[in-house]
Amino acid sequence: MRSYLYTLSIIAAATLAMIFPEPFTRLGDFELKTLIVPLLQIIMFGMGTTMGLKDFEGVVKSPRSVGIGLLCQFTIMPLIGYILASSFAFPPEIAAGVILVGSSPSGLASNVMSYIAKANVALSLTITAVATLLAPVLTPLLMKMLAGTFVQVDFMKMMVDIIKMIILPIGLGLLVNYIFRKQSVWLNRYMPLVSMVGIALIISIITAAGRDSLLTIGVALVACTLIHNLLGYVLGYLSARLLGLPEQDCRTISLEVGLQNGGLASGIALQMGKVATVGLAPALFGPIMNITGSVLASWWSKKEVIEVIMTKEEAKQMS
Repeated sequence: MRSYLYTLSIIAAATLAMIFPEPFTRLGDFELKTLIVPLLQIIMFGMGTTMGLKDFEGVVKSPRSVGIGLLCQFTIMPLIGYILASSFAFPPEIAAGVILVGSSPSGLASNVMSYIAKANVALSLTITAVATLLAPVLTPLLMKMLAGTFVQVDFMKMMVDIIKMIILPIGLGLLVNYIFRKQSVWLNRYMPLVSMVGIALIISIITAAGRDSLLTIGVALVACTLIHNLLGYVLGYLSARLLGLPEQDCRTISLEVGLQNGGLASGIALQMGKVATVGLAPALFGPIMNITGSVLASWWSKKEVIEVIMTKEEAKQMS
């Protein structure tokens, strides 16, 4: 049950926000949506405290797998997002939110699910780390190219916002981990819990803020988000398999592609001043991806990873 705690907390947060939106909207005169960016920064700081140079060793050890993972990450989901947003004929700002989710890097959930799925956890950590560092350039660029027809996208402002939201907190976390690495055991123990609570709060705040829009187009947006998520898993896995990667790496890339950083997408939506519209798809993507990711990871965990390695003689006989 511990492996499902994260998923259950996200579902509970979103459900409560839909039923009782007021407590998640404001406290007195204070609007809770202003907490989204600070919460995201805390989550990213926590990510930084658990990172080190070892998380980037995969680039050197298995550059092909990392390269394929990053290519799939920043092509499959953005393009699917654009196609779905156009096909469902959503209002422009809702459509932009779908593309925004697809243009974001993978998040912490992919690392957890990779561990459960008996995938390549080291590869997952490396892809997540590198994709996050590339996000300040690639996410605004993809949004400008694909979502520019739906909403106005300020490339430079979005890039600076992403740097403030993820790069600086992660950098600070890395520094803390380096300086206090012997005393940082408690950070590694408790920061995942802090991150889980932070993500649940972000999702609940956005769900409450966009409740009226969700009640209007909720079913269509849920369907769109679910298709987006599932196609990410399928196409990520098939792409890796077609390019000849081993089973563990295929599982990893599938999860890295299908599980996006909804918290970052939510923070970007807030900085755009459109959290109740552009932020809706990221808010829905969080609970949906955690349900599907948990199911997929649990299913994979029960299937042994079997790689067939042929000798030269066997290969000749096969040919």
